[in-house]
Amino acid sequence: MIELRTAEIAELVHGDSQAEAIVTGVSTDSRSVRPGDLFVALAGEHADGTVFADQALASGAAAALVRRGAEGPGRIAVDDPLEALGVIAREVRLRSSARVVGITGSTGKTSTKDILAALVAPHAAAVSSRQNENNELGVPLTLSRLEVSTEVAIVEMAMRGLGQIAYLAEIARPDIGIVTGVGPVHLELLGTVENVAAAKAELLEALPADGVAVVPHDEPLLAPHVASLAARVVTFDAEQGAGVRLLGFRPDGSGGEAEIRIGSRTLHVPVSFTAPHNALNLTAALAAYDALGLPLDAVGAQRLEVQFSRWRGEELPLAGGGLLIADCYNANPTSMRAALEHLTAVAGGRRRVALLGDMAELGDDADRYHREVGETAAALGVEQLVAVGERARLYGGIWFGTVAEAREALPGLVSPGDVVLVKASRSMGLEELVEAFE
Repeated sequence: MIELRTAEIAELVHGDSQAEAIVTGVSTDSRSVRPGDLFVALAGEHADGTVFADQALASGAAAALVRRGAEGPGRIAVDDPLEALGVIAREVRLRSSARVVGITGSTGKTSTKDILAALVAPHAAAVSSRQNENNELGVPLTLSRLEVSTEVAIVEMAMRGLGQIAYLAEIARPDIGIVTGVGPVHLELLGTVENVAAAKAELLEALPADGVAVVPHDEPLLAPHVASLAARVVTFDAEQGAGVRLLGFRPDGSGGEAEIRIGSRTLHVPVSFTAPHNALNLTAALAAYDALGLPLDAVGAQRLEVQFSRWRGEELPLAGGGLLIADCYNANPTSMRAALEHLTAVAGGRRRVALLGDMAELGDDADRYHREVGETAAALGVEQLVAVGERARLYGGIWFGTVAEAREALPGLVSPGDVVLVKASRSMGLEELVEAFE
């Protein structure tokens, strides 16, 4: 982290300080505090982090950021530690010369972030969001890892309502913004897909005039927002007319090769993934990579090895030549269809098994969306569909009310040599089924 003195922090956050030290990092877990860290005492579901402030200070924390009323030696007291953390992260970002890429979208934002990180890594010192660092806590934690030497920051931004991405963008100050797509997510809060588009467009609207907006080609829901941007707009897609166009993708047993047209150049990019939807995510990442001014000549010179975040399309071997596709971090109608299509594509002659849980926050049309996923699975020839959760009953197939019930029944549902997809919204906890295979 770019160094800040505790006196500077106290002034920034309008805090009462009894600390005098140099802060070189941030931690919200007293068990993992390193010397020089600012321990941010957040109120959790089961405990207030303030009770661990002394433990953090004893472990070498430079200071503890606590709620007012918990003042003491080594502490900076503020009205809201989480809000103060955002202010601190924004200051770190402002002191950094790194170019910031913000990424949001209804599907594919984490995979696009992982792909862009792999593209950038050989050419620039980069920081990127880890796991679920994509909200009002995660984005500041990502930015708090910026060093003086950092050249690129890749920041994932999630939302559940209007105004949330605008808040994250105010902290991150992105130079480049990627919207991977717009679909029916968080409808219980947002109501319409048009509102989803408006929420995602908050990232684009935060870009400076010399910034770059990377958006899907010919997306009507984003069109009114893109039309008013001062930033340069670059589109991506597999369709003709896209600024960065996926011409083709040929998967093989352990990866694949994407053919991509960017400007007047055609690139052949060997990659470590097999899912066609990640080839489309590659086009979005490549648009941002090019906007960063990094060398296109280097792309495709060797296989792009992408380390995807856990439970986001991981492919793990199973007994008898089978395969497990662990894609259970999140789910919505669009990503469900893409995952089922990928299951069909990689299965070849092997039996296809889909373990699918509820999709959350779909509003009044939730039943329809669940039925459509079941229809898609049937149309694609999925031989064994296992549904888990109340809404998931509408998929059809074999139904279980709980993950525990499904786990107990797994040995009788999956055979050696099967290709198995595990996918649901994060709230379902279907990673327990993945762990059962492991």
